[in-house]
Amino acid sequence: MTNKSFKAVLMIASFLFLPIQLSAKDIVFKADSMSGKSNDANSITTLIGNAYIKTDDMEISADKIEISGKNYRIVTVTGNISGTSIESGFTFECSEMQYDRETKVAILEKNVKMNDTENDVKIEAEYIYYDQASQTATMQVSVKILQENATCTSSFAIYRKEAQILELSGSPKIVKGEDTYTAREITMNIDTEEMVLVGKVTGTVSEEESSKKTNNSSEPRIPTKEGSGE
Repeated sequence: MTNKSFKAVLMIASFLFLPIQLSAKDIVFKADSMSGKSNDANSITTLIGNAYIKTDDMEISADKIEISGKNYRIVTVTGNISGTSIESGFTFECSEMQYDRETKVAILEKNVKMNDTENDVKIEAEYIYYDQASQTATMQVSVKILQENATCTSSFAIYRKEAQILELSGSPKIVKGEDTYTAREITMNIDTEEMVLVGKVTGTVSEEESSKKTNNSSEPRIPTKEGSGE
């Protein structure tokens, strides 16, 4: 596309859905206003006000979206962000985001909320590195994960969606009803609710909950690895 034809597209972009052709793949977008430039080395399109884009694997709405790089590889997003990772079913909200369409890696920052809708796992953190290909979310700072009967908190966590494994470190804590578990590291199987606690393990278990577990063989086993008393 020449600079002249690209400018012509910009003039009619407001409030319209428009496709950018990318080797048989399209980005569909709309916004209140749009600006940009295009050349062989680098292309930049900036969408401002009620900005929206949809690619083959990501759907995003925000105050401002910038699409840049060769073949519009990098998506930089700011302000009131909400979206969906189409293939994995994750939904998310945050204030800042960058997405690499080639590596399929998204970095979400500031007041991040992510929801695994398939498994009803809700995640909150200040920073999430999300690998869309492996469906793995790495979280840092004020991490909180809500899953059915459990509330998990830590400074650092990794959630592996396909394996249904949650790994917590940095003062991790899991609260299940009246029960509380802390350790240096905690690994939890989201599906079975089985936990493995490592290092400086502490916990409290209510008598009522303990009685329920004794009478229910399906309750999760909570082993501790060697050296857990360190």
